Amino acid sequence: MKITDHIKKANGETLFSFEIVPPVKGKSIQELYNNIDPLMEFKPPFIDVTTSREEYIYKEKDGLLDKKLIRTRPGTLGICASLKHKYDVDTVPHVLCGGFTKEETEYLLVDCQYLEIENVMALRGDARKEEKYFTPTKGGHQYATELVEQIQNINKGNYLHETFESSELTSFCIGVAGYPEKHMEAPSLQSDLKRLKEKVDLGADYVVTQMFFDNKKFFAFVEAAREMGIDVPIIPGIKPIAVKKHLHLLPQVFRVDIPQELIEAVEACKDNKEVRKVGVEWAIQQSKELREAGVPVLHYYSMGKSDNIMDIARELF
Repeated sequence: MKITDHIKKANGETLFSFEIVPPVKGKSIQELYNNIDPLMEFKPPFIDVTTSREEYIYKEKDGLLDKKLIRTRPGTLGICASLKHKYDVDTVPHVLCGGFTKEETEYLLVDCQYLEIENVMALRGDARKEEKYFTPTKGGHQYATELVEQIQNINKGNYLHETFESSELTSFCIGVAGYPEKHMEAPSLQSDLKRLKEKVDLGADYVVTQMFFDNKKFFAFVEAAREMGIDVPIIPGIKPIAVKKHLHLLPQVFRVDIPQELIEAVEACKDNKEVRKVGVEWAIQQSKELREAGVPVLHYYSMGKSDNIMDIARELF
């Protein structure tokens, strides 16, 4: 079922969903199952599965350093299919511009159709670790708008090198990212909202936001988006702080502000066990306020761990 249909079917009730990260290459999928199993009692209608782009490593060969391109967390589509089969839940693979050609994207979407995966998350993706700025892959897309357009073209039967007229056309429900505190590369929040409006105008069906810790920023973002004519569902993304280093890491990596009250609470903790409790409680209060405001879904970034998400879900669902 499409994400938008899940939202309609809920008749105003706030749904629960979460995002997972594929295991590192060579690791068993069982650890992933162990983290997902406890969360299934809260009946998530869908689970997002991230895609990691390629990165370069250097291997010594004959006394020289040989540059190799690798993916440390492959298997997004296989995991989506596995979770769909094991838990009878809809899965949402993340489809990236970075690291993929247009042809590779088309192959992935064809595979999604074969696997009866109806939802995809269309993202530009981040720059590689060794890059300061995002560089598009040769033969790939530079912007998420182009990716949304390609997916919608396939929905109409228009593939890169041929066109099909068939009763079995794809009908992908497309999610895109929104940034309550603006994308780190955007010159302003207003210009960032214009880019989001372009994605929606091209066919994006719903928005999932970057993490945030101040609900006022989310509410202001939604209001500004509505005023601009963005009328698709906007789903808040929530990540509980779990360790002290998040105070510095999250603002650095994701360019998000952390409220002073939360900073002081975390700094007062003796260890990360106490930090985890603070993070869970803050996320619970965030989630309660968001649910009271009528958000369609509360979407949690689990980062491969379920214990803190479990504690939050118990209080809300």
